[in-house]
Amino acid sequence: MKMIQNPVLLGFNPDPSILRVEDNYYIAVSTFEWFPGVQIYHSRDLVNWELIGYPLTRSSQLNMLGNLNSGGVWAPCLSYSAGTYYLIFTDVKSRKGAFKDTHNYLVTAESITGPWSDPIYLNSSGFDPSLFHDEDGKKWLVNMIWDHRKGTNSFAGIALQEYSVKEQKLVGPIRNIFKGTELRKTEAPHVYKRNGYYYLLTAEGGTEYDHAATMARSRSLFGPYEVDPMNPILTSDKSDEDQLQKAGHGCLVETQNGEWYMAHLCGRPVIDKKCILGRETAIQKCYWTDDDWLRIENGPNPSKEVPAPDLPVSEAATIPLHDDFNEETLALHWNALRRTFEEKWYSLKDRPGYLRLYGEESMNSFHRQSMVMRRLEHFQVELETSVEFEPENFQQMAGLMIHYDTEDHVYLRITEHETLGKCIGIIETKYGSYDELLEKDIALPNDQPIYLKAVIHDHLLQFYYRLDTDEWQQIGEKIDIGHLSDDDSDYVRFTGTFVGMAAQDLSGQHKKADFDYFNYNILT
Repeated sequence: MKMIQNPVLLGFNPDPSILRVEDNYYIAVSTFEWFPGVQIYHSRDLVNWELIGYPLTRSSQLNMLGNLNSGGVWAPCLSYSAGTYYLIFTDVKSRKGAFKDTHNYLVTAESITGPWSDPIYLNSSGFDPSLFHDEDGKKWLVNMIWDHRKGTNSFAGIALQEYSVKEQKLVGPIRNIFKGTELRKTEAPHVYKRNGYYYLLTAEGGTEYDHAATMARSRSLFGPYEVDPMNPILTSDKSDEDQLQKAGHGCLVETQNGEWYMAHLCGRPVIDKKCILGRETAIQKCYWTDDDWLRIENGPNPSKEVPAPDLPVSEAATIPLHDDFNEETLALHWNALRRTFEEKWYSLKDRPGYLRLYGEESMNSFHRQSMVMRRLEHFQVELETSVEFEPENFQQMAGLMIHYDTEDHVYLRITEHETLGKCIGIIETKYGSYDELLEKDIALPNDQPIYLKAVIHDHLLQFYYRLDTDEWQQIGEKIDIGHLSDDDSDYVRFTGTFVGMAAQDLSGQHKKADFDYFNYNILT
């Protein structure tokens, strides 16, 4: 029997929205402050998944300069109707304190690979919007409502409003159709229709260890909604950290053969409930009871191994482990922080065979950082690159970055020192506090490539460096990178660890750094 091995999308791939169009399956996931916006994966068998692109690739669609950590693109919803793909997403501009500025948009395309339209603004009343296409042709937007007032339930219910394709805007009355259950924090609404019922699938309990998926139903789209007596229909067993944790934020799909599956987010802690890879995507098999309620097979807890649907096996291209930067464009798995890929700060053409980064703002910046990064997808991994960089002052840096956000990152960087000259050292920013981990940086020769390596075993990171003909030299001690996680912060956050190459020039001279390759080696 074919089996789905969970998670199906490793590393930072949260808030899945799953869709079937004929024989093709797609999952769209949140990207938060990383650019391009919204990753879309494709499969034909629900077992093998391939990254095929991003809908939000232009600044006219998504401008995140200045967005705070764990802002940006939240909870996309991918749907299809009458030859058109619809993608709904939130761009979160503020989220700390009482208020959340959450602007909801719609983009469309005739092909899943685009081109995708410029966005249509919808509303800002809350986040996690999704679009339901009813059988009568009407389209309805649902999203959670955020209530900032003192003494209220901040997650104030699920708003429903009609979307007019002709007018390209929301029309008619706004209805609060569901206030949630005792689990609270009701969000991530999706509406489905089956056997005369409208089903409202929501996430509750918060996106941490109490996360859950809950179901309610009604004969009318406008309610009232009856809560499933067996809720939650999906949640994790917190007593067993070897199993998938944080399960919730589900989305349903029916196969060509009438089988049902739920895509949902999950987490895998490595130590002290810290998930350094971020929230990932898993898939569970479902069934309907005789009285028309949905159940997870062997649920409500998620399974790491799930029977696959009765579909032909279809292989999918995996993300490459080596990049020598010999192509004219970056591979799909590379991301930038908050900004579009523009040749004023990076280039594959200025020096063919190299990724050139022009240093810009600091690692604290919410605006113009020069970073090319990929998701950390495995607990045991070896990362390697080579850089040619000739800094002229201490404000110019380049090297190998292990990054969660502006508050938490670890950086093996090359710079210039007044007495040492060109040198290498380690910067760690932990909980927002800057530190340099070596007592004294190590002097380097000029005018030759410097090779950089990071070895990660679960929550421990060890850096190395070498010159052209030398052996690898350990630099510094093992570093605990448990702080590179959602779970090690005094304020909830939502992304995951990225690894890759970075350059800074705080003097504003845009000093260049040339990276020859990047290796991502999975260790066993």
